[in-house]
Amino acid sequence: MRGKIIKGIAGFYYVYTEHGLVECKAKGIFRKDGIKPLVGDNVEVEITNEADREGNIVRILQRSNALIRPASANIDQALVIFAVTRPEPNFNLLDRFLIAMEKQNLPIIICFNKAELADGDERERLAGNYRGSGCRVLFASGKEGWGISGIRECLSGKTTVLAGPSGVGKSTIVNYLAPDAGMETGEISRKTQRGKHTTRHAELFALSEDTFLMDTPGFTSLELAVTEKEELKAFYPEFGAYEENCRFGGCVHINEPDCGVKEALASGKISKVRYENYRMLFEELRGRKKY
Repeated sequence: MRGKIIKGIAGFYYVYTEHGLVECKAKGIFRKDGIKPLVGDNVEVEITNEADREGNIVRILQRSNALIRPASANIDQALVIFAVTRPEPNFNLLDRFLIAMEKQNLPIIICFNKAELADGDERERLAGNYRGSGCRVLFASGKEGWGISGIRECLSGKTTVLAGPSGVGKSTIVNYLAPDAGMETGEISRKTQRGKHTTRHAELFALSEDTFLMDTPGFTSLELAVTEKEELKAFYPEFGAYEENCRFGGCVHINEPDCGVKEALASGKISKVRYENYRMLFEELRGRKKY
């Protein structure tokens, strides 16, 4: 029987199959080979106890990718959720999320939740900041329930990792997208007696047979995913169109004269929010000690 690991807790793996949820242990051969099953893995299982829906994972199918944070496999894209306000969006943290996801070659969708608290001008300003970033920008209201169909359309047929800080309404949106998620996690809790569900572990929710959403713990800070300051500008694709106007090859767009990127910034062609984040992150990397 084949299925997908949707959660792993203390050596137990919960595998979503067409016949329901199966609680599994991993065969010893995986430990021997230094392989650890990951949430998102497509696996083959053998049933050891039909009545209690228990079994063993006997094979991990080939992965399309494996992420370090969150530890997971076969992820197609990322959905990063921030609030338009309450809390105010931390754009520096948002850019850190984008860099972390882009570093792992994941396409990114940005969703600003609580959009009922912003007028059209404010939404346009928020969208404008990230229009050149290569990310799709959506707005939604978890409170009022609109914008959810647009999110669902973006997720269809894919396995998506959900990220964002605490307090932005991620759980509300997950409940709209996967109304059976509470029942599913409750089933796991009752079986393991490990307490009620909280988002402490990466966990997949099945939205349909081919659509999965991975919820992750909320982050309030995030280590910068790049180590060299010269590497940083590659994660700001909106700079690319103006770099040919820089006087110096290898310009990093900080203190150099005749910088095409800074000229574009001054004329409003590049978001001040994005450039200021870039400058702050560049200085952070410049100040890191190298050992």
